[in-house]
Amino acid sequence: MTAKEYKPGTVFPGVIGRTADESTPAWPQPTRAVPGSPNVLFITLDDTGFGQLGCYGGSMSTPNIDSLAANGLLYNNMHTTALCSPSRSCIITGRNHHANAMALVTEFSTGYPGYNGRIPFENGFISEMLVEQGFNTYAIGKWHLVPSEYESAAGPYDRWPLGRGFDRFYGFLGGDTSQWHPDLVYDNHQVDPPASPEAGYHLTPDLVDKAISFIADAKQVAPDKPFFLYFCPGATHAPHHVPKEWADRYRGRFDDGWDAYREEAFARQKQLGVAPPDARLSRHDPDVPEWGSLSPDARRLATRMMEVYAGFLSHTDHHIGRLLDFLKETGEFDNTLIMLVSDNGASAEGGVTGTTNEAQFFNNAPEPLEDSLRAIDEIGGPNTFNHYPWGWTWAGNTPFRRWKRETYRGGASDPFLVHWPQGIKARGEVRTQYAHIIDMVPTVLDVLGIEPPATIKGVPQSPIHGVSFAHTFDDPSAPTAHHTQYFEMMGHRAIDHDGWRAVCPWPGPSFKEAGKPFGTPITPQTLGKLDAEGWELYHIDEDFAETSDLVAENRAKLVEMVSLWYVEAGKYGVLPIDGSGVQRLMQERPQIFTERTSCTFRPGTQTLPAAVAPRVLNRPFAITADAEIPAGGAEGVFLCQGANVGGFTFYMKDGRLHYVHNYLRRALYGVSSSAEVPEGRHELRVEFEPTGKPDVPNGKGVPGRAQLYIDRRPVGEADIPVTAAIMFNPGGMTCGANPGSAVTPDYKPPFRFTGVLHTVTVDLSGDLIIDADSELRMHLSRQ
Repeated sequence: MTAKEYKPGTVFPGVIGRTADESTPAWPQPTRAVPGSPNVLFITLDDTGFGQLGCYGGSMSTPNIDSLAANGLLYNNMHTTALCSPSRSCIITGRNHHANAMALVTEFSTGYPGYNGRIPFENGFISEMLVEQGFNTYAIGKWHLVPSEYESAAGPYDRWPLGRGFDRFYGFLGGDTSQWHPDLVYDNHQVDPPASPEAGYHLTPDLVDKAISFIADAKQVAPDKPFFLYFCPGATHAPHHVPKEWADRYRGRFDDGWDAYREEAFARQKQLGVAPPDARLSRHDPDVPEWGSLSPDARRLATRMMEVYAGFLSHTDHHIGRLLDFLKETGEFDNTLIMLVSDNGASAEGGVTGTTNEAQFFNNAPEPLEDSLRAIDEIGGPNTFNHYPWGWTWAGNTPFRRWKRETYRGGASDPFLVHWPQGIKARGEVRTQYAHIIDMVPTVLDVLGIEPPATIKGVPQSPIHGVSFAHTFDDPSAPTAHHTQYFEMMGHRAIDHDGWRAVCPWPGPSFKEAGKPFGTPITPQTLGKLDAEGWELYHIDEDFAETSDLVAENRAKLVEMVSLWYVEAGKYGVLPIDGSGVQRLMQERPQIFTERTSCTFRPGTQTLPAAVAPRVLNRPFAITADAEIPAGGAEGVFLCQGANVGGFTFYMKDGRLHYVHNYLRRALYGVSSSAEVPEGRHELRVEFEPTGKPDVPNGKGVPGRAQLYIDRRPVGEADIPVTAAIMFNPGGMTCGANPGSAVTPDYKPPFRFTGVLHTVTVDLSGDLIIDADSELRMHLSRQ
């Protein structure tokens, strides 16, 4: 007999007598999805440009992604915010990024409502909406939607995936991670990768394995229960890590350079209908050197970097294919609504020459060509954190101008595919209607017949900003429903309205033309001049790639568009306009703990994310280990931060103390003790005393003197001529071991301490065990 059910909150329909024999039971009805509801799969690629996927004219092999286009719909007029966290907040809430408090990535948050990085709970996630409709909900891969200072084991966890409507999570919380040694979180706790690179480990197949297992776990119990899977591989964000054989498949493919790539990709785009027949290719970017102007060595390096990127994209496509094959094998594929999108255009974080270590870009310390060439055979492997040069970024966004972080179409117009055999009749067609990623959530709700909830967990919900484009699925001539969309990213602004586009680039149309670098602040005087003279105007309906600025002949239209931008800015919390970069990155933010001058670690605790780890750069510090050395000695790490591409480590080996600062993979500086550490319990200490000032604009942190102590007795010192200026990436701090890749080649990870390590204390008070003269020097160096 079927149990009698009733909706929770309604009157109990059974009978309650004096005894069970005189009573009739009834049960609160479980939450069940509407029978036949499709599964929903969002695949969010990272930093994949408009002209890179095969189905968008790219020369990379992406057969599995291409099959979604061939049997579904390809949209050539989808827009993002031009940056990852802001875009992801739009994808998952259906609201604009400033309204989500996500004007920029969380690491650059500032103390304004549109900028603080804390997505309001009144802006519900689609996961929160669908879990209440009887869906299983899974997040896999990159999150980057929680304030950086909330990423530690101290939480709070309410903005982690499981706090925002997801049943399960497996991935990484920050913006990027090594594909070989990732920073992994499983549900609400850190875990180590299940294998090493030497044993064949790579993050992308691991993520697909977990996605498959999560779905299979639930389907074996409730085969008719639909799922929402938010699948976000680290690819193709830097580091471009991939097994060498995948990169080698592209040997020689890019020898003709980025100019030739653009011409060939553009021709294919027209053939495929991705670009209109009358489209014009945007200009050669002034910040990108002509391929022929490069030296043979520079071309060889740039070519290899692109081969590695192409291999990374193809490798990712292969494993996405495994996920699609699983859905086919289980009979779920035809009734799964798949939306595949990139979060922004191709990335320019590699600089004009590319880099073997992305942290050099963030530390204003680009490496010389000779250093990159020495590592050319390692690019893509575990010893690098590589990123290709601007030329390939520009080419990857063909036919558009510019790239990620900027609101020209190269940053904000991105690949978007929809595939749903059971719900869409059209196959292999291009859709040209205007859309923005805030439209994904309302489209899913439309398809499912679900009204946006008025409340979630008791929190009244804000209106969804996007509009459904489901009406375009089977009607290529359906009218566009999304008429107006603003853009703002680090002071770079744009607005689309009914086929017109106005852009106000900052610091200019290119860095070369502006004479200013990325991240230049905007003053009130500058803003006034920009609004008077800095806007450009394009009729996108007739000029697909922003090639003809119409300001001179249509000033009235421009004034209308700029005025409309300010209306939208006021509506969605865009002000104040902020063009700064480094200033935001280094800004102090409120922490969940009170200000402290020391931090005590214990071995076996979780790695501290960089945002909450004691900040040791450009200041005096001391690290003290309370350790017991057994008979026969001990070895291992007391405390380390970073990885083989930059960091520091304090450790014991061969009976002696050692401290090493890895300067962005460029040089190793350190000191070793003159005496061995005897058996027994000891206070083991390293101090760093600045001896000069940092030169942050030129990528140099403070020089200093490192000094070692055993039980407060000095046993070694050495000068360190330069340190990292801003950050380590990866930047986690770990006690008692060096997980991932080793900061120094002097040991193999994890190099756990083999004695008894009671505590390790990081002291930032400046109370160093030195003489009066040294104290004076320290004081002067801190001014």
